[in-house]
Amino acid sequence: MLLEFFGFEGDARVLHVVLGGLLGLIFGVAAQISRFCIRRAVAGEGRDGAQAGAVWITALAVAIAAFIGASVFGLVDLAEHRFWSLELPVVAILIGGLMFGSGMILTRGCISRLTVLSATGNLRAALVLVVFAIVAHATLKGVLAPARVALGSITVDLPFGTLLDHSVLAYGLCALAVAVSVALIRVTRPAPLHMAMAVVIGLLPVVGWAGTSVLLLDEFDPQPVQSIAFTLPFTDSLFWIIASSAIPATFGVGLVGGVLAGSFVSAAARGELALQSFDTGSQTVRYLSGAALMGVGGVLAGGCTVGAGLAGAASLSIAALLALVAIVVGGIATNFLMSHQSASALPAE
Repeated sequence: MLLEFFGFEGDARVLHVVLGGLLGLIFGVAAQISRFCIRRAVAGEGRDGAQAGAVWITALAVAIAAFIGASVFGLVDLAEHRFWSLELPVVAILIGGLMFGSGMILTRGCISRLTVLSATGNLRAALVLVVFAIVAHATLKGVLAPARVALGSITVDLPFGTLLDHSVLAYGLCALAVAVSVALIRVTRPAPLHMAMAVVIGLLPVVGWAGTSVLLLDEFDPQPVQSIAFTLPFTDSLFWIIASSAIPATFGVGLVGGVLAGSFVSAAARGELALQSFDTGSQTVRYLSGAALMGVGGVLAGGCTVGAGLAGAASLSIAALLALVAIVVGGIATNFLMSHQSASALPAE
């Protein structure tokens, strides 16, 4: 463990929990200030949607560039991580991504955004998170697990699991992300503070990967290599809350707690705390349906818009990039269908 080189000794698991908590705290503050959410970029209207896209793409561009830099200096090692596997569960990723994208439109927010909102008093978001965690856990280890295993068994073999194996592709994608970010910033002129928060958010996944894979590595007490995400962390948090006397906290538990704390503090300081609940029964059904879709979809796709879409894509994982594309497509399609349905319901003039 690198910390021992500097004379620091500690329990690796505890250090991972602390790291998760610190990253979550920073993410919560930055995401609350910037309103970071890919759903706004996919379904937002006019300038608001374009500015949300600028924030999200900037975070992704920073994450990819930072990960490439960290890999050059040997600060990250995902060689054994599922994101870099040569066996691609293409059917599970595509179906899961489409489901997650559809779910985030129904709930008006991806899981990261809903986590932030729940800490500010949004009871709709809080209930969605509970249902999401239960369904995701059922998909991982419960009654829905057989379907997950069946879909995940349909794989294709890849010549490489990450674009880092081909530097031209890696640097090309990084350059493309930077170019799109710069173009969106020039056109939409988002708030400088929001863009600063986007840069901070973009650095967090790489710090997570570096911390859990290299900096805090303890060969005698190995811990899972992971970064900021919300699907697995919420299932871990649910299990920990129910049986904390038997199950120790993990990086994910620390992360979720940190995001909730950071979002609350930020919203309180900015005077943005407010209780909000459901307005109608149909709205409740729509939100809970979206939560279930994201619970199943997040597990099948290998992560949410942050776990796969930001942290996974930062590692230039083929699986994560495919999941991100599927999520965006699912979101665009569902938003189109909902908009068309709403327009059809309007009375003729």
